[in-house]
Amino acid sequence: MSLVNQLNDYINAAFSGLWVQTVEPEEAERELVEQARRQHWRLIVWDVARGLKFPLNASTTVPELADPLAVLRALPTLAPTATSDSGASQGEQTTLLVLPNFHRFLNSAEIVQNLFEQLITGKQRRVFIVVLSPVVQIPLELEHSFVIVEHAMPTQEQLGAIATDLLVDHPDGLPKDRAWHALLEAAAGLTRAEAEGAFALSLARHDALRPEVIWDLKAQTLRKQNLLTLHRGQENFASLGGLASLKDFCHRALQPGRSVKPRGALLLSPPGCGKSAFCRALGNETGRPVLTLDIGALMGGLVGDTERNVRQALKIADAMSPCILFVDEIEKGLSGVGGNGDSGVSTRLFGTLLTWLADHQTDVFFIGTANDISRLPPEFTRAERLDALFFVDLPGSAERRLIWDMYRRQYDIAANQPIPNDADWTGAEIKSCCRLSALLDVSLTEAASNVVPVAQTAAEAVTKLRQWASGRCLSADRTGIYRKEENCKTRRKISSKPSAN
Repeated sequence: MSLVNQLNDYINAAFSGLWVQTVEPEEAERELVEQARRQHWRLIVWDVARGLKFPLNASTTVPELADPLAVLRALPTLAPTATSDSGASQGEQTTLLVLPNFHRFLNSAEIVQNLFEQLITGKQRRVFIVVLSPVVQIPLELEHSFVIVEHAMPTQEQLGAIATDLLVDHPDGLPKDRAWHALLEAAAGLTRAEAEGAFALSLARHDALRPEVIWDLKAQTLRKQNLLTLHRGQENFASLGGLASLKDFCHRALQPGRSVKPRGALLLSPPGCGKSAFCRALGNETGRPVLTLDIGALMGGLVGDTERNVRQALKIADAMSPCILFVDEIEKGLSGVGGNGDSGVSTRLFGTLLTWLADHQTDVFFIGTANDISRLPPEFTRAERLDALFFVDLPGSAERRLIWDMYRRQYDIAANQPIPNDADWTGAEIKSCCRLSALLDVSLTEAASNVVPVAQTAAEAVTKLRQWASGRCLSADRTGIYRKEENCKTRRKISSKPSAN
């Protein structure tokens, strides 16, 4: 539902306090002005930089009110109540006082109390106070006096209108069909001002609207917010050995045009088995951008910062759908759930994420990875939050051969060099061996002496992880449930054979 429709309902129901959470206060104000003109409302706007103004009546005498407290105290004279014999309609009696970024002044006891009194009397006088703010920071005394309204990110239709307006003098430069869809997909998740700037930059550079320019600017915007990072690389499934069942599942789930939207998957494995590489390749394989969410970066220093950050990050992901939302080593960010060490911040963050996983209706495919399932709250893996839980084991013999071939080509290592004993090596360890061989100018066998596999350094943890996954997880390599006994039997056969050359 649009902002004006939500506000219209609340105003008709006489909710005198309206808190609009928006990162585009100027756009929200513009929409309010248009709605006030249509509904014949009286509109008053005050902010600390511009002072008091009446956007619908430029001829109105504006008092010099630079103090927020003075504005609240003067509100009865700024919004006089129409008398019964005045002939004024109910709509003409409605007054909106719009206060952009007013949360900055709510640490004053006088302002809070005056605001409370105005909200109480506003119900009878049809005077509504609308706060426009990027954050929800409502003092305890006012919590029950405000309703929160979210100002949504622009839709593809609105983004298309911005692009069309920029090309009003160049109608031939408007992209057609698939190119137009790619352009709007690239702009999804940007604010109106950011989208207009990105389109203008593309026109300045290429005299045309090109999606790659929009993607580049979007990546910069996300880095600036420090909540999400955008990845659009060239990796594909051909560069990943094994994981046949996981690849097939995700490829089928993310086919375009399906009426049922996928939710996501959790990948459990020892470190270095290719979970992160798979997520990046999945984005390129399915034509979706990969958004990486760093839970550690969401933690804010002030009360409420963390919750606001996670809501904003999920809001951006929803606006950018279809996309992939990737959270690496999720158990580290959620390990404090249920404890008191961080005053419940981790618990509230976890609750917000769980609610989103269960309720979001957008085409966002969530992928979380974990190395230690014991640190992950059990509620996370229940049905209908995720589509599947996969166990990514150490690569088998055939998968390791593919990985060796890939990295020998990458580091220009002769194909006839013998492969060292690589039983229970991860893909990361094979890459490290090849890189060290090229770096030190030694054979693969010599380079292998500098690699200590995680199967040895964390043997107990790997065994424990396999035991937990057996019978509980899907196998990433073959169709069906992962079974530790079957996997170990296969590995014993492999390890008894000589290494391939």
